[in-house]
Amino acid sequence: MPSDAVLAVPAVAATATAVTPVLRVSGLSVEYRTARGVVHALDDVSFELAPGETLGIVGESGCGKSTLARAVVRLLDPSAGTIQLGDTDITHASRRRMRAARRDLQMVLQDPAASLDPRWTVGDLLAEPLEIHGIGSRAERRARVADLLGKVGLPPEAAQRRPHEFSGGQRQRIGIARALALEPKVVVLDEPVSALDVSVQAQILNLLTDLQRTLGVSFLFIGHDLSVVEYVSDRVAVMYLGRIVELGGRDSLWRRPAHPYTRALLDAAPRIDGPAAPAGPALTGDTPSPYDLPSGCRFHTRCPIAADVCRRLTPAMQTLSPGHHVACHFPEGRAEPSTPQPAINR
Repeated sequence: MPSDAVLAVPAVAATATAVTPVLRVSGLSVEYRTARGVVHALDDVSFELAPGETLGIVGESGCGKSTLARAVVRLLDPSAGTIQLGDTDITHASRRRMRAARRDLQMVLQDPAASLDPRWTVGDLLAEPLEIHGIGSRAERRARVADLLGKVGLPPEAAQRRPHEFSGGQRQRIGIARALALEPKVVVLDEPVSALDVSVQAQILNLLTDLQRTLGVSFLFIGHDLSVVEYVSDRVAVMYLGRIVELGGRDSLWRRPAHPYTRALLDAAPRIDGPAAPAGPALTGDTPSPYDLPSGCRFHTRCPIAADVCRRLTPAMQTLSPGHHVACHFPEGRAEPSTPQPAINR
């Protein structure tokens, strides 16, 4: 990442428990039924998001990050659990109720080219959410479009052009502007910079942090690049095979990773800003099939410190320090399993 993207990391915001959350997800599960069997894409995922906070979600491909993003905005129906947006439960909201909720909950997709209708001008794309929700006159909507373009660093005349006339980074700016058109409280960002060149990634990340500082919007940031997630996030949740295995403040999690999987991810990340920290044991083996999940701790088949208890019992989420939580029988590599231990896994 260019130097302008790493000069200073934004200060960590207060944890979501300190104020009333704008988004609360409790026990969220998503299952897919296929000819081969049931895929447990998400299993008992819980977190809160505070006003003006960025919660980063990281993990390997297939861990459930994008499924979580789509379930939160109700592009997927959850199998269990609840999703609360402010004071409104949207878990099973009808299409009509979800239309009203869309004013407070928006999404930016990974591929900006696929998320923008190539037949429409940018002005029409940005004005459409305003028209759907009956906001403003035609002249007021045109003024709002020009304001949105300015906020994301594009000139007013961009409204007359079509998406294919822009670069990838510019198209993502348009996608961000469209998500902000209704002044939402929460924006879900599903790997918004992974399809962009590294230099463009830095520009988009700086844009997002500037917009958050100005507008006070909350971000749920899905990513696989640890340096990107570290740069934008206040707190980070680490996912493995559909579950959150560690959740904590960015600085706490980077300085003191407690779950073996988190430590393995950090050890595997390239370092260019100083001597590398002593690496732990490398991960071995492949990620288990989501059709046939391991018993007990799902990470035990690849964990360098797994013991018999890990194969038998599912670890409960426990608090290591204020705001730092981990689901592991041996947090921080302790020699004895922590207590309490939950019931045997299915």
